[in-house]
Amino acid sequence: MDETSDRLDTQDEEVATNAGTDSEEFLSLLPHFYRGSVSQTVSAQDRLDRTTDWAITLIAALLSIVFASKDMPAYLLLIGLVLLGMFLFFEVRRYRFYDVWRSQVRFVEENIFANAFNPAGAEYHPNWREEISDDLRQPTFKVSYLEALSRRVRRVYALLFVVVGIAWVSKITLFSPETQWTEAAELPGVPGLVVATALAVFYIVVFLIAFWPSEREAKGEIHDVEPGHWKEANDERH
Repeated sequence: MDETSDRLDTQDEEVATNAGTDSEEFLSLLPHFYRGSVSQTVSAQDRLDRTTDWAITLIAALLSIVFASKDMPAYLLLIGLVLLGMFLFFEVRRYRFYDVWRSQVRFVEENIFANAFNPAGAEYHPNWREEISDDLRQPTFKVSYLEALSRRVRRVYALLFVVVGIAWVSKITLFSPETQWTEAAELPGVPGLVVATALAVFYIVVFLIAFWPSEREAKGEIHDVEPGHWKEANDERH
């Protein structure tokens, strides 16, 4: 039994070694690896989008309920903020996994396909095969939790939080003309002024998270670059 197992291990190692040393075998293996990485990226993107869709659906349903009647309490919108925070927590986690696959796809495109089209840039990652191998053996997140949180807040959840905040202010003022806004904003046992202050602090924190200056860790060559007409024949490359 041990001899059979050792023989199988040796054969597997030989197959892997041949693919790593023979350029033809490696090039035949590469498309399968690339397609698999792209498939994982698409799947992770789909899970990420579903979380966003559910968050938007939740807020739309909550707004329709709160403004369906003037008797509906404004604190339901605060519950919506809590639920949005829960969705944000799950989305940040899913975004980090998505970024793992996305970065892998971009790394392959950057060091194989880009160099095939223009070998002049082949020294960008001279040890790219070793780097991919290390990442496959010991996968790691490519973006920190704080950056992922900042990106999802800035690109998606900041707008949702603002919509809920505007709806809350409208509910306690425009839609409650017969009562003071402090009365309409209060929670059981919590004065309305305290609720409003806590909400203001919350939005300040959200703003700081979204726009806190930090060095970008995620690989995003498209971002922060002026768009150009890259297919123009006379375009000068720099």
